Amino acid sequence: MSNCLRLLGGLLLGLLCSPAIAQDATRALLEQLANTPGPPGAEEAERAIMVDRMKPLATAPLRYDGMGSVIAQQGSVGPRIMVDAHMDELGGIVRRITANGFLTMQMLGGWLDQALVDQRWIILGSKGPVHAITGIRDIHVLPAEDRNRVFPRESLLIDVGAKDTAGVAALGISPGDPIVPDSPFEEMNGTGNYLAKAWDDRVGCAALLEAMERTAKLHHPNQVFFVATTQEEVGLRGARTAAQVVKPDIGIALEGGIAGDTFLGHPEETQARLGGGPGLFLFDSSAMANRKFIKLVRDTAEKKNIPLQLDLVQGYGDDSAEIQESNGGVPTVNLVAPIRYTHAHNGILNRHDFDQLVDLLTDLLMRLDQQTVDQIRDFAPQ
Repeated sequence: MSNCLRLLGGLLLGLLCSPAIAQDATRALLEQLANTPGPPGAEEAERAIMVDRMKPLATAPLRYDGMGSVIAQQGSVGPRIMVDAHMDELGGIVRRITANGFLTMQMLGGWLDQALVDQRWIILGSKGPVHAITGIRDIHVLPAEDRNRVFPRESLLIDVGAKDTAGVAALGISPGDPIVPDSPFEEMNGTGNYLAKAWDDRVGCAALLEAMERTAKLHHPNQVFFVATTQEEVGLRGARTAAQVVKPDIGIALEGGIAGDTFLGHPEETQARLGGGPGLFLFDSSAMANRKFIKLVRDTAEKKNIPLQLDLVQGYGDDSAEIQESNGGVPTVNLVAPIRYTHAHNGILNRHDFDQLVDLLTDLLMRLDQQTVDQIRDFAPQ
């Protein structure tokens, strides 16, 4: 009997260790980054992951700007290329504690009021994470005229189960504590679509790390500064200070784009769809991409048979705007993986879109030699 059990155990172990069943490293990275809390100004846990992975791939000691952004360099000659992804996610901080043990919240980033009601949250208190929920008025007592109304964020209270201020204090909660959505990562029914919070911009952070790992093994004709920035969601602040340190010649922002394939009938809002490949922003509210740089991206995608979705989005800002205005003016582009339901608790990323974004970024970095960068930066009339 024992021999049979050993044989069965060996077979099971072999199956679990096979490539088909073992969890792939990219999925694990995406899950780790998405699940890690990091609202604006409280990116410590996310920064620790980025530093741990960036350090062995850099050719110089890591640097930090005064806002907490991480700067990792590969190469020491050639044009200075800045690749940017922001670590922070939408969140909030505790504003006030009421006498009966509820909390109010200062939102951080571009939340819709209708995305806030009856949602789970995690408060990063001094004694560890505290689970919480924004309450909702019961339909049994809600007046008929209020049943279809969006309740403003100022009217919402966070419930941690406490009965008074002493109960809240016992949980280690005080004003100013960071708050993030409580939305664990999961793959959606074996479809290759990943559900999680914070794809804006953990998808960019993951793409940055994977491209950095690839370029570390290649001879590239430039100096690449891989930068994980802070406080993008509250004004692109980390990108501004990081660009002052890097002084780039050219810049690439990596972001979560906007998939417009769910609420049909609004074709002018966004043209991207989930599973259609990585995206390139031709326009957003914060930045105008460099046209010659756009052409290079399109040529690179075409040569590598990577589908590229061109998009124009109003009401959207990204770190390329701050990079663009640094160092006397920097040509930039914003590359994205389309995401469904950004700026909410639950977003959806397509794995194939992500993989092709990394392919495109890596190929693009290999083409940015001095002559190409000089040509992009040349505005003299021909």
